[in-house]
Amino acid sequence: MSTSTEDPVLWRSLLYVPVVSKRFIDKAHTRGADAIQLDLEDSIAASQKEEARRMLPAAVERLTSLGVDVAVRVNRPWRLAVRDLEAAVLPGVKALALPKLETADHVRFLDEVVTELEAGAGLPHGQVRFIAMVETSGGFFRLEEIAKASPRIAFLTLGTEDFATSAGVRPVPELMAGPKQVTVFAARAAGVLPIGLVGSIADYADPEAFREVVRRSRAIGLVGASAIHPSQVPIINEGFSPTAEELDRAERMVATYDAALASGLGAVEFDGAMIDEPVVERSRALLRQAHRGR
Repeated sequence: MSTSTEDPVLWRSLLYVPVVSKRFIDKAHTRGADAIQLDLEDSIAASQKEEARRMLPAAVERLTSLGVDVAVRVNRPWRLAVRDLEAAVLPGVKALALPKLETADHVRFLDEVVTELEAGAGLPHGQVRFIAMVETSGGFFRLEEIAKASPRIAFLTLGTEDFATSAGVRPVPELMAGPKQVTVFAARAAGVLPIGLVGSIADYADPEAFREVVRRSRAIGLVGASAIHPSQVPIINEGFSPTAEELDRAERMVATYDAALASGLGAVEFDGAMIDEPVVERSRALLRQAHRGR
């Protein structure tokens, strides 16, 4: 999956911060997010795009000096995207969020540009990973080929608001759970991590309703999500983390299974049920999730 020598960190929460807001950037490291997603796209007015690029290096340096993982969301129109990439391929930037992807060729072009920029900046090839963002009905039917288009892709997400608008439906869990489940399957088939929510990221006024959206998102296999408000971060972190009970059960299951195999037993009973390798592998994956990058 990766051209770099280390696996991507499993980010549960990625907090959007407009790069032109020094006040927000100065507080970003206190919000508890696994990564800060500096935004050059939707939260930046057209008249501020150039200023945002100018401010980006200082923002990245500020956050990375505080030990924060940094991603940057770029714009979609080609002329803006290339200028954004030229500004964003920097030491300390771990990933670029690529919005409104439509085809695998789109990804490959961006990969080629980033490869040239890495070389020009003296950065290791593959340092900058991609968050592939599919946001239209057309892109939806190419999810898997988009996810496989570049070894830089670490995460795949289906943007709830834009996709719902493209599909002519409301961005509610009852209608989004199906497309999001397909996104999970496409990501796993490509060997990348599926992130996102089955509901709207914009609804943060009701914490309990948002908590339920996160719970349902994890239940279908999503492993993290973006946040547009700091109040969403702890809910996302908690919701996408294994509980103490889940970890205890996973550890006991793996230990029981490994001990049985070492004794030459083929059938293994655990907590009143028979378990086999696929069941145990889910527990192993849960333990890897809990410990990766932490």
